[in-house]
Amino acid sequence: MGMAELQSIHVHPVKSLRGFSPREAVVEPWGLAGDRRWVLIDDGGKVVTQRVQPRLARAAAEPLPGGGVRLSAPGRAPLTVPVPEPGSTVPVDIFGTKVEAVLATQAAHAWCGAYLEADVRLAHMDDPATRRPIDPDHALPGETVSFADGYPLLVTTQASLDALNSLVSGGEHADEGPLPMNRFRPNVVVRGTPPWAEDGWGRIVIGEVEFRVAKMCGRCVVTTTDQFTAERGREPLWTLARHRRFGGRLVFGQNLVPHSPGTIRVGDPVRVLG
Repeated sequence: MGMAELQSIHVHPVKSLRGFSPREAVVEPWGLAGDRRWVLIDDGGKVVTQRVQPRLARAAAEPLPGGGVRLSAPGRAPLTVPVPEPGSTVPVDIFGTKVEAVLATQAAHAWCGAYLEADVRLAHMDDPATRRPIDPDHALPGETVSFADGYPLLVTTQASLDALNSLVSGGEHADEGPLPMNRFRPNVVVRGTPPWAEDGWGRIVIGEVEFRVAKMCGRCVVTTTDQFTAERGREPLWTLARHRRFGGRLVFGQNLVPHSPGTIRVGDPVRVLG
C-alpha cells in the first residue's frame, strides 16, 4: 500500500451538526471521545438528522471540558450546554432501535427548536458502554456505539475521494464537483493509498490502535448536502449509483470497530493487517 498515514481526524459532538478537526483524539470502544454523544429528537422521540433537516449542517457544536457542548448557528447567540445530571432517561428512536438517553436543559431545547423552527429536544448518551449494541450481524459480543449511524468510526481515503471527483467531473452534474470530504462526515481520513484500497481491508492499525473493518458504508441523502450552505444537489449519489453500488447500497468509506482504546494523531502511520 505504500506509506499511508492519517490525514485528518473529525469529531462531531452532536449528531448531524458541524464538528471539529483535532490533531489527536482518544479512541474509546464506542468511538472517538466525544463523538456523537448528543442527538436531537422530535416530539415522538425519533432522531432528527440532516436527512430531514439539512439546516443542521450550518449549526456547530464545540466540545467543552467534561463533555458539554457550545452550540452556535447563524442568527443565534451561542449557548453552552452542560452534561445533564444523572437521572431519568427517555427513549430515543434511532433508525428503528430504541436507546435510552438523558435530556438536556430546557434552554437547549428552546435554542435548537428556535433555530430549526421545529419541536425538538437535545439528548445525551450517558453510558455508551451499555446503551446501544452494534448490529449483531457485524459485531462481537459487548460491542457498543454512540449515536453514530451504526458503527464507532468511519474511515475514508483521500485517493478514493479524488477518484470519485474524477468520475463526477465526467458526469451529468460536473458543475457540482469537486466535492469536499466533509460531505461524507468521516471520523478519520487516510492518505497515501490507491483509490478504493479500503474495499479490501479487514483489519487496520492507525498509530498503535487496531481496528476491525466491520462493513462498507452505504451512503444517504446527507452526502448531497453542502455542509456550509445546507443546499442539496444530485452528487455524489448520482455518480455512486453508477460506479459504487454494492448489494443495493451506494458505498463510500468503511465502518470501523476499535479492538482496544488508545490515542490516534494526525500523521500516524496506517498499516493494513488483512
